[in-house]
Amino acid sequence: MNKKIWIAALLVTVMAVAAGCGSKPTAAPSQTQGAGTETQTGNGVTEVDGQVITDPATAGSEENTTPSNSANGSSGGTSSGGETSTDKPSTSDSKQQKSIEVFYTDPEELELHKASAEIAFASEDEKYKAAFASLQQSKDEKLVPLWSKDIELKSVQFKEGALTLDIHMPDTARLGAGGEVFALDALKQTFFQFEEVKSLDLLVDGKSSESLMGHVDLEHPMTRSN
Repeated sequence: MNKKIWIAALLVTVMAVAAGCGSKPTAAPSQTQGAGTETQTGNGVTEVDGQVITDPATAGSEENTTPSNSANGSSGGTSSGGETSTDKPSTSDSKQQKSIEVFYTDPEELELHKASAEIAFASEDEKYKAAFASLQQSKDEKLVPLWSKDIELKSVQFKEGALTLDIHMPDTARLGAGGEVFALDALKQTFFQFEEVKSLDLLVDGKSSESLMGHVDLEHPMTRSN
């Protein structure tokens, strides 16, 4: 009898222990499992269960990274239409080109010969200087200049149709009587082709000489013959 009671008590104890183990609470799920998982993505953005939540404290703090015109190679010289503007060179000092008639003689100094020459000038004074320089040189051996390169054109003045040339003439530039006549004729025909020139006065070292080379009288001024 006592043995049966003891066995029954043991079974009751075992069952009580088993019942207690079966009602033990389970551990709370980890934050990394199930709902509510949070992922920090930076720049003030948090991703929770696939939904993006922006932190207002940091939202918009990133600078706009859209490249500026300067980063795209556009400088201050680019217009709104995308065309690059370039400064055009000034043409105020550009020289004019003109073909003029110039007069020479032959190697025997028998007569006067007409030829053409190209001159470049930016002003009236430069035009007259270029014309005088053309009288001092020739590319044709058959055309001899009557005005030597040794002659210096010291100044040019033009006012109200009157042109005045002041020259310095060394002795090496002097010619005979025939050459002097041709030289003055060449000078007059060269400069009187310019319509604005009505008279021409030739000075030697600033003075009105009676003769250019000592053979022919020099008029002051020489005038256009119509």
